[in-house]
Amino acid sequence: MLSVTLLLLLVMAGSSLFVAAVLGVLGWSLTEMFSTFPLLRGLGDVAWSSSADFILVAVPMFILMGELLLRSGVADSMYGALDRWVGHIPGGLMHTNIAASAVFAATSGSSIATAATIGTVSIPNMKRYGYDPKMFLGTVAAGGTLGILIPPSINMVLYGAMSETSVSDLYAAATIPGVLLALLFSIYVYVSCKRQPGLAPRGQAAAWSDRLAALVHLVPPLLLFMLVVGSIYAGLATATEASALGVMGTLALVVWRRRLTVDLLLRSFEGTVRTTAMVMAIVIAAFFLNFVLSTLGLTDAAVKWVSALNWPPLAVLAVIIVLYMVLGCFVESLTLMVATTPIVVPIIVNLGYSPVWFGVVFVVLIEMALITPPIGMNLFVVQSVRGGGPFRDVMMGALPFVALMLLMIVLLIAFPSMALWLPSVLAAGRA
Repeated sequence: MLSVTLLLLLVMAGSSLFVAAVLGVLGWSLTEMFSTFPLLRGLGDVAWSSSADFILVAVPMFILMGELLLRSGVADSMYGALDRWVGHIPGGLMHTNIAASAVFAATSGSSIATAATIGTVSIPNMKRYGYDPKMFLGTVAAGGTLGILIPPSINMVLYGAMSETSVSDLYAAATIPGVLLALLFSIYVYVSCKRQPGLAPRGQAAAWSDRLAALVHLVPPLLLFMLVVGSIYAGLATATEASALGVMGTLALVVWRRRLTVDLLLRSFEGTVRTTAMVMAIVIAAFFLNFVLSTLGLTDAAVKWVSALNWPPLAVLAVIIVLYMVLGCFVESLTLMVATTPIVVPIIVNLGYSPVWFGVVFVVLIEMALITPPIGMNLFVVQSVRGGGPFRDVMMGALPFVALMLLMIVLLIAFPSMALWLPSVLAAGRA
């Protein structure tokens, strides 16, 4: 049954159907083939119970934050301010791409929004100053993946809801790896541009007075991050409550910048509704698929099958990682996440690993899927924003960053405390 499920998932995911349709049809197909009960009649209850989960209220809130920040020009000002601080380092604006992506990711929580926003601001500068297209576009695509690792993250909310794991603990666990991954990206750019100066023009260092003056554009996004994530870490708010605080803070920032208009609000609301409808359709379809899989006993069968192999936990984990790397080449990242979480997480927990720790590893694997050819979503976003040129440039530029993400996973396996230390400290502080 497991092999049939994986085969159907791959076939339908490659058929250009909508993600929600793929998951729903897969659940219906398994019901028709293997169930003697009319499981389809449970769809109504599943749809209600899955969409009524309080934690999922955070999803439209974080999406609205990103829409408001994108349309109010905050990203443009933030990018220019960061350029004054890091633009003179070998690699120039490519460091600005990574830093801006990290900061924007920490306020929007969306990889696609991060890649689209930073790409729109930065790519004209690539053409103007003569940067190497491959590496420059690679930093935009890879920087965008930080949106689902650095808190607040929409994907972390979905993982927490589907695996019944604390979103607050997941946010805490992802903070240090997220910052370290951004540093790895910048170190790679620095070393590459030191060895091959032709990859990027050397920018002039901005005067300290200009750098200090630019802080006025960096402080608001950082305050938003502290408002959202800080309130969670301090135990003052749940993830859902913190997302509402984030929306209020973002609106205050837009008002302070004198950008609040009826048109901006309407376009932000429309974008939020469109994206939320897509995400929730996927969530409902995924929960229905999970209901079918658990009712048919597929999840328990997968756990028993892995246990019967008597492999060391590290060997099983390595196989899972390789499987995700292969699937990421062909399956869209959100599909990969929601379709496999109910199967993989019980296996991981049965092996003795922490679901919080695996949540970070899992999200890094999903990040890799976003920039893994041939259908990495961020690759298409960056190419679309670029507006022309060979798609091969984006793919080749992203490959070194895929290797860096794999290195991040190796570090997490070797040093689990990278992810588990901060949650334990915060839990001790709240006790």
